Amino acid sequence: MHQTSVSVVQRKRKSQRRMQRIARRALPFLASLFLATPMAGPVTKSMAGGSKNELRMPKANFSPQARFDQELRTTYNALGAEQEGLRFETFAKAMTGYLNLREAGKLSENKQLLTVIDFDLPSTEKRLWVLDLANKEILFHTLVAHGHNSGENEATNFSNTDQSNMSSLGFYATGSEYEGKHGHSLRLQGLDEGYNTNAASRSVVMHGADYVSEDFIKQNGRLGRSLGCPALPMDQYAQIIDAVNGGTCLFLNKSDAGYSSQYLNEQVAIAALVPTAANHVS
Repeated sequence: MHQTSVSVVQRKRKSQRRMQRIARRALPFLASLFLATPMAGPVTKSMAGGSKNELRMPKANFSPQARFDQELRTTYNALGAEQEGLRFETFAKAMTGYLNLREAGKLSENKQLLTVIDFDLPSTEKRLWVLDLANKEILFHTLVAHGHNSGENEATNFSNTDQSNMSSLGFYATGSEYEGKHGHSLRLQGLDEGYNTNAASRSVVMHGADYVSEDFIKQNGRLGRSLGCPALPMDQYAQIIDAVNGGTCLFLNKSDAGYSSQYLNEQVAIAALVPTAANHVS
């Protein structure tokens, strides 16, 4: 009986040691499982408005400003404007003015065209773009001259004064076609008070000129210059005039030139491009 009792005690001890070994091996797994499982709890609670210290997922920004910026970027990308050398900053400024002018009834409702001239670029580079906003395509990308007294290769000086022979910055609405001393030409109406409103009296128009060509650049290191008109290449001017006539938007840009405009009101542009946000724009 004594030996049997000892044997039973030994078996119990061996069994206890075996269970302890199993517990030690299982403990790391159980601990990791325990640590991972509670994460589902706080997320669920925070979604229902739990404590402030609980994890919250970041919210997407659907503010009118963010939606406006997204729409501009989407249109810019769809046009392939970056590949054609039009900077987004210039495009965004031109679009803001275009939307303001459209809201003000200054542009034709039948054509969604925007012509951009960027005088931040020298005359040796193609710095005019005609954008078809309805079909998201660039119709023309070409050379354009600036005024004789605005500068040599780069335009740096601008004026609204008669006989200044300088280019005038800002937003224009295109007018009617006519035959003048430069042949087939396009009237322009300056819309920015103090910057280009004397365009008609100065006879600032869009026309073709033989000094706007790659050959002229090769011979002279720059384009020829006009008396203030945005003169175009002879092999493209007629097609461009035919496309943009009749109340479309033209924007002449130059950064850091002291230019400002009532038509660069971003709140008006946001309300126009994102109509559902109109009541939320302050």
